Amino acid sequence: MDTKARNCLLQHREALEKDIKTSYIMDHMISDGVLTILEEEKVKNEPTHQRAAMLIKMILKKDNSSYKSFYYALLHEGYKDLAALLQDGIPDVCSSSGKDSVAIASYVRTVLCEGGVPQRPVVFVTRKKLVSAIQQKLFKLNGEPGWVTIYGMAGCGKSVLAAEAVRDNSLLEGCFPGGVHWVSIGKQDKSGLLMKLQNLCTRLDQDESFSRRLPLNIEEAKDRLRILMLRKHPRALLILDDVWDPWVLKAFDNQCQILLTTRDKSVTDSVMGPKYVVPVESGLGKEKGLEILSLFVNMKKADLPEQAHSIIKECKGSPLVVSLIGALLRDFPNRWEYYLRQLQNKQFKRIRKSSSYDYEALDEAMSISVEMLREDIKDYYTDLSIFQKDVKVPTKVLCILWDMETEEVEDILQEFVNKSLLFCDRNGKSFRYYLHDLQVDFLTEKNHSQLQDLHKKVITQFQRYYQLHTLSPDQEDCMYWYNFLAYHMASAKMYKELCALMFSLDWIKAKTELVGPAHLIHEFVEYRHILDEKDCAVCENFQEFLSLNGHLLGRQPFPNIVQLGLCEPETSEVYQQAKRQAKQEMDNGMLYLEWINKKTIKNLSRLVVRPHTDAVYHACFSEDGQRIASCGADKTLQVFKAETGEKLLEIKAHEDEVLCCAFSTDDRFIATCSVDKKVKIWNSVTGELVHTYEEHSEQVTCCHFTNSSHHLLLATGSSDFFLKLWDLNQKRCRNTMFGHTSSVNHCRFSPDDNLLASCSADGTLKLWDVTSANERKSINVKHFFLNSEDPQEDMEVIVKCCSWSADGARIMVAAKNKIFLFDIHTNDLLAEIHIGHQSTIQYCDFSPYNHLAVVALSHYSVELWNIDSCSKVADCRGHLSWVHGVMFSPDGSSFLTSSDDQTIRLWETKKVCKNSAVVLKQEVDVVFQENEVMVLAVDHVRRLQLINGKTGQIDYLTEAQISCCCLSPRLQYAAFGDEDGAIELFCCPPHTSRLIVQSVFPATRVSVVFLGC
Repeated sequence: MDTKARNCLLQHREALEKDIKTSYIMDHMISDGVLTILEEEKVKNEPTHQRAAMLIKMILKKDNSSYKSFYYALLHEGYKDLAALLQDGIPDVCSSSGKDSVAIASYVRTVLCEGGVPQRPVVFVTRKKLVSAIQQKLFKLNGEPGWVTIYGMAGCGKSVLAAEAVRDNSLLEGCFPGGVHWVSIGKQDKSGLLMKLQNLCTRLDQDESFSRRLPLNIEEAKDRLRILMLRKHPRALLILDDVWDPWVLKAFDNQCQILLTTRDKSVTDSVMGPKYVVPVESGLGKEKGLEILSLFVNMKKADLPEQAHSIIKECKGSPLVVSLIGALLRDFPNRWEYYLRQLQNKQFKRIRKSSSYDYEALDEAMSISVEMLREDIKDYYTDLSIFQKDVKVPTKVLCILWDMETEEVEDILQEFVNKSLLFCDRNGKSFRYYLHDLQVDFLTEKNHSQLQDLHKKVITQFQRYYQLHTLSPDQEDCMYWYNFLAYHMASAKMYKELCALMFSLDWIKAKTELVGPAHLIHEFVEYRHILDEKDCAVCENFQEFLSLNGHLLGRQPFPNIVQLGLCEPETSEVYQQAKRQAKQEMDNGMLYLEWINKKTIKNLSRLVVRPHTDAVYHACFSEDGQRIASCGADKTLQVFKAETGEKLLEIKAHEDEVLCCAFSTDDRFIATCSVDKKVKIWNSVTGELVHTYEEHSEQVTCCHFTNSSHHLLLATGSSDFFLKLWDLNQKRCRNTMFGHTSSVNHCRFSPDDNLLASCSADGTLKLWDVTSANERKSINVKHFFLNSEDPQEDMEVIVKCCSWSADGARIMVAAKNKIFLFDIHTNDLLAEIHIGHQSTIQYCDFSPYNHLAVVALSHYSVELWNIDSCSKVADCRGHLSWVHGVMFSPDGSSFLTSSDDQTIRLWETKKVCKNSAVVLKQEVDVVFQENEVMVLAVDHVRRLQLINGKTGQIDYLTEAQISCCCLSPRLQYAAFGDEDGAIELFCCPPHTSRLIVQSVFPATRVSVVFLGC
C-alpha cells in the first residue's frame, strides 16, 4: 500500500473503528476480490465492538486495491463522512484494460443501492442462461417504453434473477444511464399502491425540485412519476417486483421502461407498448441445485454424497428451499440423511392450502430450519410472524419490540439471514429486514394461534417506549409506525386503543403531514366495523371531518388542524377535541377563531348505498329514473331501486374489473364492458346474458346506447384505440372507427343520435358520423394547455370525458383540471373553466334541462357549476376516496356519484344548490366596534353583502363587477370600486340602503378607503 494511503488510514483509524459496521463492508470487499472468506470469519469471531479494528488491521497489511475497495464500500453503505476522510489518500489503481475494475464494480453497486435493488443472497449461484435471456429482452427495449416480464411459480427465484440481470455495467451505462429503481409491489389495494407510488416519487425527487407535496391519489402520482422519469431520470428502468394484479400496472403505464416479476404472465395484457416475456417455470435445475449445496457446505459438486441428489429432487426446484437446507447442512455437515428423511416425512400440515403452489417442500424445509435454531433465539423468529408481506422493517422497530440495543438485534437477525430464514436490505447505514412471501405464509400458518398475542406485544412495547420518547419524522422507524400501528392494534383486538388512535386530532395531523390523507381514509374504511361498534357517532364525526377536509390535509403549507376542527358542528367530537386543544395552546400565545354564527353542517346526499365490495367505477340511471345500475372492481353488475336502494339484481358479470355500464333507452338491456376485453348485454329485469362481444383487443373502457330505441345501437371505446358500433340484432360489430392514437376513454351519442363523440388519451375530442362511421371533426384539446407551465414536448393531456348539451349544439369536455365548452358547428371555444391547481377532473355530466354541470374531482369532492356564468354553484362532500363517476337523472332533479370508497351517493339537485354555502371572494373588509362585528364581502355571484358577524344576518347591497370594498369606521357607509373604474357609496343598514354617490374614473380598476368617516 502506498505510504500516502497507509498514513491516511492510520490518521483516521480511531474514527473508522468507532463508527462502521463491518458485515456489509466486508461483503463488498469479498466481491471485489480483496478479502477472503477466511479473513471475514476471523473478523466475525471478534466481539462486536472490536470487529472494525480487526478489519482495519487487515487492510493495513494489504495493497492499494484493498484501500480503494474499502473506500468505495464506505460510500456505498452510506458512510460518506468517513469516506471523505480517506479521499485524499486514494491511490491510482488501473487494470490492464485501462479502466479501474474496482471503480466499475463500485459504480454498479452504487446505482443499484440507490435504486433499492436487493443484494445477492448469502450463497449465490448464477443462472447465466436465464440472466442472459432477461438482459437480451432489456436490450430490445432500446431506450423506448416497454415491458419485460419474468414469470414463474412462487419461490422460483424471479426476484434474484431480476436483480442479477441489472448487475451489469454495460447494461446500466448503455441502456439505463438514468438509473434503476426497484419497487416491491405484492398483493395491494389502492391505498397500498398509492403509498408505494408516493415513496417512489419521494425517492426520485429527493431535492423536492418538482413538488414538496405528496401526490394525493393514484392518478396524480402517475402523472408525477411520468414527469420525474421524463425530466429527472430519462432512460431509467423501473423494476416492479411481485405484481399480482393487472390494474396495478396502469399506474406505471406512462411511457416508462419496466421490468417486472409476476406469477401471472397475463398481467401486462391491460397495458400498452412492446412486451417481452421470460418464463422461469421450472425453478432450479438439478445441477444448479447441487451447486448451491456445494457452496453452502464448501465441497466440490462431485464430492457431494448421494443424498444430495435426493434432497434436490425433494426441493422441487425452489432456490429458497435449497438455500434453507444448505444453510442447515453448513452448520451440521453430517446430517444429509436426517434432513432428507425430514423432507420426505412431510410432517408439517397446513390448515389452509393454496391450489397455485405446492407448499410441502418449503414447509418441511422451514420447519426443520426453525427447529434447528438456538433455543434462545427461536422466539424472536416467531415474533416475525406479525409483519406483513412486502414490508421492509427497520432495525429500530425490532429494537423496541425486543427491548435491545441495535447491535444485539442485528446479531440475532444476521443469524436468520445466514440461514436463509430472513433477507436484509440496507439503505445507507440503516438495515431493513423482510421475509419472502412464502415464509410469511408459513409463519402465520404455524403460529396462527399466537398471532393476537404477538400483535399485542408489539403495541405494548411501542407504548412503553414512546411514553419516554417522542415519535419524530426523522427517526428510521417513524414511517413504519404511522403506516402499521393501526393494523397491529386491530390484529391484537385492542379496539379501545385503536379508537383512541383513530379518533385523535394529533394522530391525524402527524400522519397526514407525513404521508398524506389517503392511507388514513383507507384505514377508516377498513376498520369501520370496529370503529362503528365502539362509537358509531364519533366514527361518523371523524369520517365526515376527513371527507370535508381530506383535500387540504397533507398539503403545504399544512393547515392548522385545530382551526379546521373548530369549524365542525359543536356537537361533533372533532370540535370538542379541537376546542380543548385551542384552550391549552392559548397559554402559549396561539390565536384561534371560533365561528359564533356557525350553522350545522348537513350531509346533503339523500341516499347512500354500498352494493359493491370494492371500488365503484360507474353508475347510471335507467331511462325512467326508477333504477340504478353500477359496476366496479369486484367484477359485478348491481341493479337497485333509486328511491330506496333495495337490491334488484347482482350479477357476476366479467372475469376482471367492470369499467362501465349503460341502460338502453327502452330500459330492456344493460351493457357492461371490462378489463377482460369483453362487452356483454344483459336483460335488465332477469339478469340473463343476451350477447357477448369479443372483438376488442384491449380493455374496453366505455359504452353508451343511442338515445332512440327505434334503431338501437351500442358504442364502445377501448385501449386498443378503436371505437366500435354494435347492432344488437347482429353477432358482429357493425362498424369500427379508427383515428385515435391512444386509448379511448369515453364516448357519447348526440341527443339526435347523428353524431358520436369520443375522448382519448391522445389529447383529442373527435366527432363521428353514426351512419357512415366516418370522422366528422377533431378538436385538439391539448392545444388549449400549451401556455401552461409544462413544456409542450413533455405534456400529456388525457381527455377524460364529454357530455352533450340538451339541444346538441354544444359539447362539454374535461381534461386535466379544466372544463371546455365547444360549439360543435364552428369548433369555437365558448367557455373555459379552470377548476383549480390541486385537483384533476375525473368525470363530468351536463344536466338535461338547464345550464348546470356536475364534476367529479380527484380530491374526493363533487362540484356543481353554472356553465353559462362559469361559476361554482355547490360543493358536495361526503365520499372518503376519489370519485370515479357522476351522472344526472333523466329529469335532472338528482344526480349520483360513484366512488373508490365502495359507495354510491344520490343527491337532490335543488337541495344541494340551496344548502351549499355562498363562496366569498377575497374582496372583504371588517370593522370591530364595541360589541359589533360587521363584514363587507363580495360573493361568487358578484353580490355585495353586509354580514352581521354575531347574528349571521345578511343584507345584500348591490350587484356589480366589484374589485374592492370597504366600510367606514363608524359603520355608516359602505363603498366599493368596480372593474370599470366606478366608485359607489352606500348608506349602511339599519339606515336605508341607498346609493348616495357615484363617480367614474378613466382607470380600469380602482381602490377605495375611508379616512376617519
